[in-house]
Amino acid sequence: MARSVFRTYAQLALLLPVAALAGCGGGGSAKPLADASYADPNGLTPPAIVPGKGRNAQQEADAALQVNKYLWRGALETLQFMPFASTDPFGGVIVTDWYSPPTTTGERFKATAYVLGRQLRADGVHVTIFRQTREAGEWTDASVSPQTATDIEGKILARARELRAQGAS
Repeated sequence: MARSVFRTYAQLALLLPVAALAGCGGGGSAKPLADASYADPNGLTPPAIVPGKGRNAQQEADAALQVNKYLWRGALETLQFMPFASTDPFGGVIVTDWYSPPTTTGERFKATAYVLGRQLRADGVHVTIFRQTREAGEWTDASVSPQTATDIEGKILARARELRAQGAS
């Protein structure tokens, strides 16, 4: 039984990257994907865009981005108080590093935000929060209220709506 479960997980681990790459196809000529406006908060900047006919660099970047730009920026701005471990603007994933609030000792949090599509919708963002507490000198996983993730999702959505209303690009 354990061997078949392990084999299933191993097969999934091999298939997920293949499935992700299969979704990247679409034919046509390859172009650089982003400009500095989609720079990684950690300081990494994707390659510059070569504008297509009749389009400027910002339009090219927005077309290449596979997630809603307002939700993406709203998520970055909402979570910026935590250090970013990785960000993927084209896949729509933000992973923070562990963060300990200055007023709380012996407790730390980590977040993962997923921007799920190109539309600005309430179900277009999903946040998962992880919490650990320090017990006997070691970090152990602790429960997090589901309301915490819902509250952060609400703040991301509110910020995304503000950005859209401001016409931020």
